[in-house]
Amino acid sequence: MSVLVGSSVWIAYFRDAGSGCDLDLLSDENLVLVNDLILAELLPPLHVRHQRKLIGLLKKIAQSPITIDWDDIVRLQIICLRNDINRVGIPDLIIAQHAMQNGFELFSYDKHFTQLAGQVPLSLH
Repeated sequence: MSVLVGSSVWIAYFRDAGSGCDLDLLSDENLVLVNDLILAELLPPLHVRHQRKLIGLLKKIAQSPITIDWDDIVRLQIICLRNDINRVGIPDLIIAQHAMQNGFELFSYDKHFTQLAGQVPLSLH
């Protein structure tokens, strides 16, 4: 199963390569995916720091195009509000929706994804 790797995992990996052992294994198995939203979160700080090598590596990772179902985003927001899952931004709801729509596992260190997975069929790595 392909794994959509969120920005929190990439940031931890860049800070300390040892924290991404799962990421190394997933990469070796060609299971790692990103999307334009995740890249939009990661690339600007790398450009500012002139980290061209990391930018190049991220751009080589398989990308899955996003199709946003806004009605589903509203549904996810309602689920979050009803279940006291607070401070989940639209970008994270889009990432969760993208993973669910495509049958991907989501690899993230953000706790609200774990909370959301308790309410919807979001598969976490």
